Amino acid sequence: MKKYCITIIITILILLSNIAPSHAIRIGLEENIKQTYIGTSKAGQILDGRTKKPLYFTKALVPYTIKAHNDTIVIKINGKYYSLGTNFVIIQNKEKGFLATKKKWYRGDIVIYNYNKKLIVVNNVPLEEYLMGVIPSEMPPMWNIEAHKAQAIAARSYAIANLGKRKSMGYDLKDTPQDQTYGGASSETKQTTRAVMETKGIVLTHEGRIIPAYYHASSGGKTVGSGAVWAKDLPYIKSVPGYDDGIRKNGHGVGMSQHGANNLANKGYNAYQILNYFYKNVKFSVTKNQY
Repeated sequence: MKKYCITIIITILILLSNIAPSHAIRIGLEENIKQTYIGTSKAGQILDGRTKKPLYFTKALVPYTIKAHNDTIVIKINGKYYSLGTNFVIIQNKEKGFLATKKKWYRGDIVIYNYNKKLIVVNNVPLEEYLMGVIPSEMPPMWNIEAHKAQAIAARSYAIANLGKRKSMGYDLKDTPQDQTYGGASSETKQTTRAVMETKGIVLTHEGRIIPAYYHASSGGKTVGSGAVWAKDLPYIKSVPGYDDGIRKNGHGVGMSQHGANNLANKGYNAYQILNYFYKNVKFSVTKNQY
């Protein structure tokens, strides 16, 4: 009975709590490279990033080599390189589809900059679609769906709290464990996508602000406060038993243990109870998504 009461209270809090809208996120896929390749699953186009003028129309499922050449970007077509006349391009499908680069498929747009004669490759993607590529990359897809839901809320909170973190490089977050591992559409699974959709827009807040909900693979038995790893103690992160005894410590140990979250889910905890266990004095709020 207590468990159902907690769920009802959480639901009411979610319905009553609204915070500032979130936006599409920019994910850095590659940087400081001389060349890459792109492709579109449907007929697509390459636009000038500043004027939005079409520069070239791509064919479906055809790879195109893109290189930095002096201060511009060039494209290889039928064995020859042609200048696109700009250092900033956007690759899109004309219809809804996927984009290819880095040996993966992605949703959203691919943006390429020539910065100091090297390329930076960025995926501009709606936040929820970004999370669809994060959850199966951060947690095994066969784990308990309540752990996946907890991971989705934590990852969403981390992403929004860190928008602009790497703006000097032209994007928000990396696609690596330095921020959150992101495998694009190629990594998506039915269950992890369901976890994202069933928690759509839900974030963790402390005193009205979205928190960067730090997490790690396993604590080795007990999580640590943030002050044990970084310079500052955070009021919403305390040391607690990690529920991951017997699993080698992997990660900084701050916040949610992913193995611990799955073990708690297997014991009957729902996503909100898992998050309330690992993060203290937090509330659940819903972002006003614009997509």
